[in-house]
Amino acid sequence: MAAPSPGPREALALSPEAGQRAATSNSSHRRGLFWRLRDKQTRLGLFEIGPRHELHGLASMMQAGLWAATQASIDHPPTGLPTQEDFSEVLTQVHEGFELGTLAGPAFARLRRSLGVAEEDYQAALGPGGPYLQFLSTSKSKASFFLSHDQRFFLKTQRRREVQVLLAHLPRYVQHLQRHPHSLLARLLGVHSLRVAQGKKKYFIIMQSVFYPAGRISERYDIKGCEVSRWVEPAPEGSPLVLVLKDLNFQGKTMNLGPQRSWLLRQMELDTTFLQELRVLDYSLLMAFQRLHDDERGQSGSVIFLVARSVHGAQIPEEAGSQNRRLLPDGPNALHVLDGPEHRYFLGLVDLATVYGLRKRLEHLWKTLRYPGRTFSTVSPACYARRLCQWVEAHTE
Repeated sequence: MAAPSPGPREALALSPEAGQRAATSNSSHRRGLFWRLRDKQTRLGLFEIGPRHELHGLASMMQAGLWAATQASIDHPPTGLPTQEDFSEVLTQVHEGFELGTLAGPAFARLRRSLGVAEEDYQAALGPGGPYLQFLSTSKSKASFFLSHDQRFFLKTQRRREVQVLLAHLPRYVQHLQRHPHSLLARLLGVHSLRVAQGKKKYFIIMQSVFYPAGRISERYDIKGCEVSRWVEPAPEGSPLVLVLKDLNFQGKTMNLGPQRSWLLRQMELDTTFLQELRVLDYSLLMAFQRLHDDERGQSGSVIFLVARSVHGAQIPEEAGSQNRRLLPDGPNALHVLDGPEHRYFLGLVDLATVYGLRKRLEHLWKTLRYPGRTFSTVSPACYARRLCQWVEAHTE
């Protein structure tokens, strides 16, 4: 079947019957007067978005829309060599009561394929077969945060200008991942718009969750390498909530990476240099800790190789040293996992859409006057990159 022509287009999209049946069969046991935690042992701090949740309507539209959008990708997979049109195509699918736009769909379909993410699995996780999860974010933004029911994929609402930045940088982002297939950059898997009736468009992104699988994770951190507003009051002892802590919460701690440390320092340099070239700042290094079991210690994932098993689909040959490859752990989410002698560490760079323009320059000036002698997030891209790399070097061994 021929692939759809590129450019803005519309299609009538119906909700998938199979997914709706699954959602209906699950709805009876999710009803209640209040949000409730589900499966506390593996979903600490995550709230199931059931029918009584204030975001249930939005989540349901996202699920139905993404099912149809992924089906279009399954029916019309991109073929041949990548083209500029892959990065500019907009597919608008009209549903009952809303429409969902898929931005740069062929480019993201190619990226998902290169990462080994099967379209059918992607569709099943994001479609209406199971409820999305909401978690308590310590972010200052007004964004809404979701996880797919299996916690594999992360969804976040974005401002229009942030989406414009991501799409403008997308060709270079894809090229960077091809050149450095073991990059720490979060894997962006889709960008979409959603509009109810004739209302204003909402935008959201989808990426692989850095904190996956989450079952044994004990601590989570969001690190920017600065001090101002970088403390989170930890959850009370015995609380079921797991919060994402910040820089000041990590004081006095280190990550013991063993032979993996040199790889991490080099990859941080490669990735932050790339972001500096894009004039991006205010991104975060997400970190999480998981104690290794006795039979998991000393596995091959702790050994560094100049050329080793890589992700599928790397297409740009370069010298092995410049690629900074490593032997990946044999497990899910291997690109974001490093095994030290005692702990497994989940690591990824996220929030890649803030550009150092006039507004950020003025914010830098204001913070310099308000916080003399203290470090804050709004600095030049070069300073931001250097400072975050220095933080990682100082807090690893």
